[in-house]
Amino acid sequence: MQTGVQESDSPVKKLSRPIRESSADDQPTRKEQVAKDGGGPAVQATKDKIQESDDDCNFSSDESGEEEGSRFELRLDPSDESGEDSEEEHRHFELRLDPAEDVCDENAENIAPAKKKARRLPSRQPLSWKTESDGDAAPPTLRFLPKRKPGVQLSTGDSHTPLDLFKLFFSEEAVETLCRNTNKQAARNAAGGAKYKWLDVGVSEFYSYIGLIFYMATIKRDHITDYWRKNSIFSIPFPSQVMSRDRYRTISWNVHMSDPDEDRANDAKRGTSEHDRLFRVKPLMCTIQTACKAFYHPRRSLAVGERMVPCKGYADMTEHTTDKPTKLGFKLFVLADSSNGYTVDFSVYSGRKKFPTGQGLSYDSVMSLVDRRYLGSGYHVYTDSFYTSPKLFRDLFACKFGACGAYRESRRDCPRSSVNALTEKSPRGTYRWIRDGPLLFVKWMDTREVSVCSTIHTAYAGDAVRRKVKCKQGVWTTKSFPCPSPVVEYNKLMGGVDLSEQLIQYHAAQHKTLKWYRKLFLHFLDIAATNAYILHKELQQQDSMTPKAFMEELTAQLCGVTQKRQKTPVKKASCVHVPVPGAEVVADSRTRASAGRRTCAYCRGERGKNTKTPWKCKACDVYLCLQPDRNCFEAWHPDQD
Repeated sequence: MQTGVQESDSPVKKLSRPIRESSADDQPTRKEQVAKDGGGPAVQATKDKIQESDDDCNFSSDESGEEEGSRFELRLDPSDESGEDSEEEHRHFELRLDPAEDVCDENAENIAPAKKKARRLPSRQPLSWKTESDGDAAPPTLRFLPKRKPGVQLSTGDSHTPLDLFKLFFSEEAVETLCRNTNKQAARNAAGGAKYKWLDVGVSEFYSYIGLIFYMATIKRDHITDYWRKNSIFSIPFPSQVMSRDRYRTISWNVHMSDPDEDRANDAKRGTSEHDRLFRVKPLMCTIQTACKAFYHPRRSLAVGERMVPCKGYADMTEHTTDKPTKLGFKLFVLADSSNGYTVDFSVYSGRKKFPTGQGLSYDSVMSLVDRRYLGSGYHVYTDSFYTSPKLFRDLFACKFGACGAYRESRRDCPRSSVNALTEKSPRGTYRWIRDGPLLFVKWMDTREVSVCSTIHTAYAGDAVRRKVKCKQGVWTTKSFPCPSPVVEYNKLMGGVDLSEQLIQYHAAQHKTLKWYRKLFLHFLDIAATNAYILHKELQQQDSMTPKAFMEELTAQLCGVTQKRQKTPVKKASCVHVPVPGAEVVADSRTRASAGRRTCAYCRGERGKNTKTPWKCKACDVYLCLQPDRNCFEAWHPDQD
């Protein structure tokens, strides 16, 4: 007799295999219990197969969330320290599926009946899609009640240099901890036979070390040693003025964020549930997370997304993705302000572990970032299709958070009705919608079908988008098409995490390193510098610097130097100064005014302009303007009688 589920390519069918293997240990107990009740061996074997099939297919329960969580915990064993990805991780990060949410068609023949039918709610008639002619009622309004006034939590009257803003995230106390742990690690390596000289690093020197990291992020070279090359036209003089090459390399080899003595105790727990994979980065990571929340309160629209930190080592925590520019590395779940890309909070995915709610990775990653105690209520959270699910949106709405995001039809409880649905031949701009309580499901036809779920929008509020279309004559024209409100707002506000990542990539501090945790250390530097720039931009408004200028100024201040504009002084001769034409008088009168024109030395040096003039000083041999409204000749010779 075959079980109710067969092996195939669907997410549910593949997921049934590890669950069936995990439940095999309980099979003798079930047989003994049935035999005790009077069942024979043949009947018992048949019942066991049917029961096992039911267990494989029963992924949801309308009333018992605890049962679903226990199954998911069996699939993600925290004690499994093998470097290979599990099937669940493969679905999470390569296929971007969540076994706790993505399901197959409920009408498929190979899906067995659900377990405990008596406990399930009575089935209801499938909802039909409504058209443009149907009106949608406005959803319940959520009052925006933030815990603090949104914006920078600093005094706008005080002046804040780039270094002051950076030290909000990398405070002197945090750097003292880094120095103490780095010195301990260096002493430990020296005791182990390291062949290099070591002097304990201090706070000011460590800030200079960070400044050199940002300097190398601005001026790219293939190798670290290239910054200390001598006697070459490609030599860079500045790094050697801050510290020697060997000193920089020895600090890089020994940078440590946790106490090395406590690392040993944590490593001894490897293979157990008490082992913490993020132990080596937690001291600094917690400091950065606290600072991100302390000095800025986000505006109403938030975005949840993923960010990759490139790393080819430490297979226990690195993940492979196919839809990111960085394919292999550490995965971070990020909560960002959609208005400016500020990183409000983040968490590092540490591999297989027990999820706190048992609802799956996509659900737990969002709920762990959206903290009502810190944020307040009434916020709008935007997610992509990996995170969006009806259960997540309903629970967020119950916590007084609105949500909007693209969704997949394969997600549990998403409408899959074919009544009045869009087809492949539906014209562009056509949309359909279904309202199920606070949830609004919208489908809109663009070049392809777009599906969005929302708890904060109406189906259509008169919005339109412009698209280029090809007419019959082969001419491209721009036309306007109606667009549902959730689609418009999603396209406008979902890019908060992408904006944050874009700002980081301008001057990312990432470079090759042997230790995996130093990759995250460099990324924490990027988060601190980027958030510091956003604070500067919010405080300065009109007079804010560009990201490049901010990083250059921050680098100079960390290294304890100032940026100087090198001017080539022109020697002034002590004799009679007389203006003369810069070139001989030409015969053609049409070119006399422009012949021999050169840049005025006074305009270039004092006014910052490249003004051309045909006049020069006979004694100084310097071109100077001689105009009624711009007499640079007189300004250049203030002491002339």
